[in-house]
Amino acid sequence: MSTQPLEPDGVDPDVDLAHPPHFTGPGRQDGWRTVLAVSLGGGIGGLARLGVNTLAPRHGAGFPWATFAENAVGCLLIGVLMVVVTEHPSFMVYPHHHLVRPFIGTGVLGGFTTFSAYTTDARALFAAGHAGTAGLYLTATLVAGLAAVVGAMAVTRRALPVTERR
Repeated sequence: MSTQPLEPDGVDPDVDLAHPPHFTGPGRQDGWRTVLAVSLGGGIGGLARLGVNTLAPRHGAGFPWATFAENAVGCLLIGVLMVVVTEHPSFMVYPHHHLVRPFIGTGVLGGFTTFSAYTTDARALFAAGHAGTAGLYLTATLVAGLAAVVGAMAVTRRALPVTERR
């Protein structure tokens, strides 16, 4: 924590306003705007996950393909999103650009991906005596998620002009 006094105009000299955190912006209302953005995005993402689970229901103690796909696709989209919002030169022209990452990243994709179902599925597989499937599921989900985010970032960087990373 800085012990330096604030500048005469009330600005903390340790804060770089050229690169504000995604949860701040002009005025006090941005805290509430961020909460609203995450909440609305989470509802959308949760409904999308429900749609996937409805279209691809799980049968018995087999491999949980729906949850696996949700997490892998979510990681892929997070990779694209992070390159676009942090490296694309024209992104900053949008007046509420600082709300995009909380809305899409934390909200939509956070609601769509599901660590709780991932662990619950693995626990259920272990409890049903399917340790091999559970181990495969745990490992494959981590590998697919990491590969998806890294691959998506690489492809997005090649496809879009980027600026210096922040």
